[in-house]
Amino acid sequence: MGSGINVTIWNEFIHERENPEVARIYPDGIHMAIARYLLSQGFNVRTATLEEPEHGLTENVLRNTDVLIWWGHAAHDKVEDAIVDRVYRRVTEEGMGLIVLHSGHFSKIFRRLLGTSCNLKWREAGERERIWVVAGWHPIAEGLGDYFEIESEEMYGEPFDIPPPDELIFISWFKGGEVFRSGCCFYRGLGKIFYFRPGHETYPTYHNPNVLRVIGNAVKWCAPVKRPKPIMGNVKPLEPL
Repeated sequence: MGSGINVTIWNEFIHERENPEVARIYPDGIHMAIARYLLSQGFNVRTATLEEPEHGLTENVLRNTDVLIWWGHAAHDKVEDAIVDRVYRRVTEEGMGLIVLHSGHFSKIFRRLLGTSCNLKWREAGERERIWVVAGWHPIAEGLGDYFEIESEEMYGEPFDIPPPDELIFISWFKGGEVFRSGCCFYRGLGKIFYFRPGHETYPTYHNPNVLRVIGNAVKWCAPVKRPKPIMGNVKPLEPL
């Protein structure tokens, strides 16, 4: 179960308030759909949204967050650079885990951590997505079969302008023929990052039990390792010189 892991789910919370179709699917917001599942699995969960002071990601909140989940789409440019810097330091210098969902590939924090444009092909046509498990040994794939399907989703297709993932867990195939690296692990400094592709706001993807299972598994994988912070800078020798 959750093992006392502290999770913060960050969501723009724009589409749910402005688009009746999205509000029907996620009346309390995408963040709450994910939060309810993680709470049921024993994780300690809080949420944060764009319009809160400091986007809800204060120093105190991040200090008490083991894993940050990020969903953004319409307002990447509205996220303050100072908050991006804060999250970046918390991941790379202190080991907080980061899970980036769907259109969060264009978020400031993901692009900064990966150092590329993170651009891709896309098409919104309600296509069937088949998500193949290509690293069945990995903890993020726990409890899954060889693949699972989502009946209707937005298509993302290669090329996906990211560095080669340190570990590739899932590859998606879409009814229109494209494929996509849809579950990617990266290590940056002390932190672990997982990018998971599904989750367009006009589809009930975050009610899918397999999608939620992956997110829960990823939280456990992304959680920081309990160890003293490494010593950096000029040091005295351990042995006589």
